[in-house]
Amino acid sequence: MKTKQLNEMGFSPIAGTGDRDIEGGFCGDLLSWAMGRAKSGDCWFTVMGNLNTVAVATLVEVAAVVLCHGVTLPAQALEKAIEEGVDVFYTDLSVFAAATRFYSFFHNERQQ
Repeated sequence: MKTKQLNEMGFSPIAGTGDRDIEGGFCGDLLSWAMGRAKSGDCWFTVMGNLNTVAVATLVEVAAVVLCHGVTLPAQALEKAIEEGVDVFYTDLSVFAAATRFYSFFHNERQQ
């Protein structure tokens, strides 16, 4: 599944190309927890919309970050996400609702 398919789930793109491969999902807001437990290729659901989130996403090589509860990136973080090629999306949904929507879609894609 490609990150551009996150649009089909109702997540709005704010940075990136949409061409990265998603291999799984991760939910978490503690950046050190994400550094140690998120995997390369994960779609990361969080409310942490800041420069450090972009840094962790780059370090871990997540496929995309989905900012939940209407969180967006400040200008400096957005510039860095674009520069680093990090795919970032946002939604007004809670982390739980966004992740379950993703899981349903992701699971169905894997079954086909």
